[in-house]
Amino acid sequence: MPAPAFDCSAPIADSDDAMTCILLRLNSAAWLAIFVLATLTRPSQAADSVESTPSGVRSFRQSRAIGLQRSKLRSQNPVRIASDVKPNRDEFAQTIGPILREACSDCHGADTQEGNVRIDTLDPDLLHGKDREWWLEVQAVVSNNEMPPPGEAELSDADRTKIVQWLSNEIQVASIVRRASGEHHSFRRMTRYEFNYALQDLLGLPYDFAKDLPPEAHSEEGFQNSSDLLHMSVSQFEAYRRLARRALLRATVRGEQPQVLHWGVTMKDAGRIDWAKQQKQIDQAKEENADDPEAQQQTLQKLEESFRQRHNVPYFKDLSGGQTVRASWQYRKATYAHKPTTSPPQIPESLDHVAILPRGQNNRFRIELGNRLPDEGTLRVRVRAACENADEASPPSLKLLFGWQASNEGRALLTVGRADTPITAPSDTPEFYQWDVPLGEIYPRNSVRKTSPLGAMPNPSEYIAFVNNSVSQGPIRIDYVEVTAPVYDQWPPESHTRIFFDSTNRDHEPDYAREVLTAFIERAWGRAVAQTEIDRKLELFATMRPQCDSFEEAMVEVLATVLASPRFLYIVEDGNADTDGRVPLTGTELATRLSMFLWCSIPDDRLRRLAADDALLQPEVLQREITRMLADDRAKRLSEHFVHQWLDLQLLDFLNVPRSLEPLKESMQREPIELFHEMVRNDASVLDFLHADYTMADERLAVHYGLSSVKGNHFRRVPLDPTGRRGGLLTQAGLLAMNSAGDDSHPLKRGVWLLECLLNDPPPPPPPAVPEIDLADPEIAKMTLKEQIEDHRNHAACMSCHAKIDPWGIAFENYDALGRWRDQVGGKPVDATSKLFNAQPLDGMQGLKRFLLEQRQDQFVRSLVHKLTTYGLGRSLTFADRSDVDEIAADLRRQGDGLATMIRMIATSELFRTK
Repeated sequence: MPAPAFDCSAPIADSDDAMTCILLRLNSAAWLAIFVLATLTRPSQAADSVESTPSGVRSFRQSRAIGLQRSKLRSQNPVRIASDVKPNRDEFAQTIGPILREACSDCHGADTQEGNVRIDTLDPDLLHGKDREWWLEVQAVVSNNEMPPPGEAELSDADRTKIVQWLSNEIQVASIVRRASGEHHSFRRMTRYEFNYALQDLLGLPYDFAKDLPPEAHSEEGFQNSSDLLHMSVSQFEAYRRLARRALLRATVRGEQPQVLHWGVTMKDAGRIDWAKQQKQIDQAKEENADDPEAQQQTLQKLEESFRQRHNVPYFKDLSGGQTVRASWQYRKATYAHKPTTSPPQIPESLDHVAILPRGQNNRFRIELGNRLPDEGTLRVRVRAACENADEASPPSLKLLFGWQASNEGRALLTVGRADTPITAPSDTPEFYQWDVPLGEIYPRNSVRKTSPLGAMPNPSEYIAFVNNSVSQGPIRIDYVEVTAPVYDQWPPESHTRIFFDSTNRDHEPDYAREVLTAFIERAWGRAVAQTEIDRKLELFATMRPQCDSFEEAMVEVLATVLASPRFLYIVEDGNADTDGRVPLTGTELATRLSMFLWCSIPDDRLRRLAADDALLQPEVLQREITRMLADDRAKRLSEHFVHQWLDLQLLDFLNVPRSLEPLKESMQREPIELFHEMVRNDASVLDFLHADYTMADERLAVHYGLSSVKGNHFRRVPLDPTGRRGGLLTQAGLLAMNSAGDDSHPLKRGVWLLECLLNDPPPPPPPAVPEIDLADPEIAKMTLKEQIEDHRNHAACMSCHAKIDPWGIAFENYDALGRWRDQVGGKPVDATSKLFNAQPLDGMQGLKRFLLEQRQDQFVRSLVHKLTTYGLGRSLTFADRSDVDEIAADLRRQGDGLATMIRMIATSELFRTK
């Protein structure tokens, strides 16, 4: 549903809502009248102006309303063209050409061509001419008031409007003509992550099947799923076949169910070595003072007092007597390893020994399991735990790790739990908490676990470890740990029976092979399969069967060829052109494009059934399916991968931070993804990306931002104060940190990122041999960063580019290299004020947000439509797609700018449903 519009007829709750209603009701003439009246009669009373709050500064909600009123997209209607359409040369010759020559010829005429642009020689025929890209640039700079520059020839608002209107119409007409005259193909292979998700959904297993594939390249616009990049060599085909075969072997089983091993570990048993060390201290004290009873008593009393203290590392505690001892571990000879049994252990109802885990990344409490953990199956870990502090305001979080140490050099420690587990049970009634970990997903394993005997060196043993991963909460108490492996909830497992299902033909291999192949191929390829295709696979099966010990083994080899086929690996679109030159997608092709867009995977059974009889081509059915798919958990894949590519989050992935900041970095990586998904769920306005009165945060981010009352490691919606220091994408710590210089902010990086990712207006590349800032110069070294940039910009080779980039980046200067707010740098106040290329002032982050909300709403909305459509189609957009993007953006603006609405509009657009 689109975001709710303001109901100005309803009772008004606050002054912001009242102001918004007034702003939305005003037309341009009313705006002019109010401005003149305010200027002439009440110049000193800004508080009474329509555009101001009592403090004289507009709220962000008011800025949003102003920008909405100024939107040209909202009033833009689709262009309808005749079959014999021609360029509007007459209007250009009589009106547009003279205006451009008058305003632009001094800098872009016969004598001077700044930027290599000569305006009087550009071909005004956008349908057939060669200067289409230059006209797009002219439209951008004129509509954004960037040209003519301050101090040069002036361009009246009326003339500017004429130029923009003529160009907008000509561009739309030319785009429609180009679109109708040719086809666009998104013929490409799956990306690495799409291949992985497709195997997960096909086989019903949450494994990382594609981890051995190399990372994908990024297109010029930052996308990994672009058809320009995704081709495949013969060696790559073989790699995909090898991975597909490995996935099938993991999904299927052979023979009897493996023996299950059990570990049941009480904390008295876990601390046996440490309690023995403590008892040795007592015995030694008695022996050393055997001849002096008084000294012996004093020594034992001091020891007893020390044995009752709390520790800042994991420790054991005897609840009956109150004694404590620090938990130790060392890898040599696996002396801490616990032996498994083949029968389930008896779980004690209550225990008087516990382990206490204070919070801290380095406070690891290990349970060593020896060298008998299998390669595959599920490792099930159950721990009986509770909060140590009964008055805890929010529960502490427990993280599960897996590790081993074979020698001083050979070791590994991996997080294996998908998410931290909140421990909510009180200390008097502990509860069991469970993790199920696929053993085949743990990498690397101890390479000597099968060759070196337990107790020998190198050490073959492996262990699990628990960490209290809380930010501010108290200790966690554990009294019992249970480990079971390999766990199978049924045998054969569901992933096996999904392929080798029960059938009356099971005893007749040829018929059963046909059944298995038909069902599997239809699901894998997303369409009905011709019998000739099945027959070819059966011929291969007949060849393989004598070489294999079982039916399943031979069939796995055949099914691997199904998954290595271009019909699975490639997104193939066939179709017949209709009379106007457009090529509509078939139901099956649309299902594949839709599922790749929203789920990064192949269609599920329901979508495939709707596609088979072309029911999916019906608008109401398509809308229903989009709603269903967005509500599915798999839609989180869209949030994760689109946001990662759109915002260029690989910069954050590669950002080196101290080990102590790694948990914060993980939270930074999640924040923009969580915001996007929250906005999809609520169909929030896409303008929330520019500024919102809420953010998505966990406790680590909240502490980083100075937000109170946020406890725990899960993300949730957090309201923000109205200062504008946080909210939206611009002020997210991760995006600021990845565009820093490591130890300080970097205005140039931040400005370029904003222009490229949010406004789709990338600056030109820097010219060769550009001089760097000379920090060795003592005069430059003592300047503020802003002063250094301004000095650098004074170089002739630098000015043209930096004048368009630096002001955007300087507005971020109140944020340091980690995205923290600052008022001073080196004892000097931060100066985050700047002026854009057109002399528009920006007063720091608040000024930047207000400017974008008031002046650049249309540009941002169109940019996001462009980016999301590029991602959804899996190809770069061309000039021929421009009119479609404009139409989607205009419709979106009229319907409230909702993010989920945008996704639906793209997925139901003619651009998405054709090629």
